[in-house]
Amino acid sequence: MAKKQAGAKKPERYELGRVRDRITFLYLEHAKLSRQDSAIQVLDEQGIVCVPAAMLSVLMLGPGVDVTHRAMELIGEAGLGVVWVGERGVRQYAYGRALNHSSTLLEAQAKLVSNKRSRLMVARKMYQMRFPQDDVSQLTMQQLRGKEGARVRQVYLDESQRTGVAWERRTYDPDDFEAGSPINKALTAAHQALYGLSYSVISALGASAGLGFVHTGHDLSFVYDFADLYKAEYSIPVAFSVTEKYAEDSDIGSETRRAMRDAFVDGKLLIRMVKDLKSLLGMTDDAGEADVVSLWDDRLGLQKFGVQYHELQEDGSR
Repeated sequence: MAKKQAGAKKPERYELGRVRDRITFLYLEHAKLSRQDSAIQVLDEQGIVCVPAAMLSVLMLGPGVDVTHRAMELIGEAGLGVVWVGERGVRQYAYGRALNHSSTLLEAQAKLVSNKRSRLMVARKMYQMRFPQDDVSQLTMQQLRGKEGARVRQVYLDESQRTGVAWERRTYDPDDFEAGSPINKALTAAHQALYGLSYSVISALGASAGLGFVHTGHDLSFVYDFADLYKAEYSIPVAFSVTEKYAEDSDIGSETRRAMRDAFVDGKLLIRMVKDLKSLLGMTDDAGEADVVSLWDDRLGLQKFGVQYHELQEDGSR
């Protein structure tokens, strides 16, 4: 007699929350994570709480977190992104299987990034999203980078003037978080939260984090591309506002993450990210929803999967 599986059964794809409807992220530290049916059980010194895995977008795991194999199994089944956040700002990234199980966006992304003309077109589209009033259709990559650099410098100066937080330049040591100034520590924490959410959306929709259009050569190139669309609106203003209020707080990183979480929710950023990602890759809003496997043929196009094919003649007949 087969042994009955403990806990809830593995959820079907249609039972999982769509990425645009999920909670943006949850940060945990000094806790033990296990699985309770279809929820992640979190145990710390304050007690036990169960979090529905299917309603989270990304889980940020800080120092002192222990995770069981059963919890990671659930995370993978739910298409939940995981960002391991180490001490002093060192990060490692991981993620579960793509939520929609479709390669449609990945194939579109690979096609666009593999052609110089279409790659430049997507890069211009990303810059156009940040400069809606400007015509960038004829600008080169060098001109686009210069325009973006000037824009970011101005954003820093404007936020410094708005909040009264002194600003010189962006500087940080990725191996020593505490060595930075309060504003630089806040910016690092804010950008990392944005990177985590960007990474989760890209992965959940089945696109590649490594196939960037502006950034290249890194396994997170497209994460940096995508996150740059929202820095001037989210992470930079939030970092300056938090520094204005908590400049002397030794835990400014935690305060920044909480502020970013609230900004993501208030701005409905997940919904916007899903729409923007599909638009950048030239897909309709409902693209990539179907869970279909086909066989590729160089002459006949897509063929049915799961069919026993006999040897074919050159004219395609059996």
